[in-house]
Amino acid sequence: MRIKINQTEYDIHVDSDTPLLWVLRDHLNLTGTKYGCGIGTCGSCTVLVDGNPVRSCITPVSNFDGKEIITIEGLSPDNSHPVQQAWETLQVPQCGYCQSGQILSAIALLNKKIDPSDSDIDQAMSGVICRCGTYPRIRKAIKQAAASLRLIGETP
Repeated sequence: MRIKINQTEYDIHVDSDTPLLWVLRDHLNLTGTKYGCGIGTCGSCTVLVDGNPVRSCITPVSNFDGKEIITIEGLSPDNSHPVQQAWETLQVPQCGYCQSGQILSAIALLNKKIDPSDSDIDQAMSGVICRCGTYPRIRKAIKQAAASLRLIGETP
């Protein structure tokens, strides 16, 4: 099977029901996407598929034919994406384990709403669990990234 991840096409030789997470981590060495719960509830394994957040630990690789997959490694080679910059400036991560899922979920939100309210942020981010409780910094970083994106007139 052939899938496109971070602008690169890969020939993948795995069972069609193999979760995307294991293709990313074990076959392509893209380890920024984390294994958390294995049942799609914690959000650490979130990737973007055609701009939407998807739990890669429970979704078979066969679901991605013809789709554009973005992992945390695919955002920017130098961490210059406005969301990544806001995360760094505001020192959002504590342990950092959930952060790739948090960042990609934030980008999915900003793709839909460039000026999200607190309620929009809470709803969009509720599916990604941060055991360290950095939710106030996450909200602040999303607002900062949104302001940066509006200023430069871009979408994520």
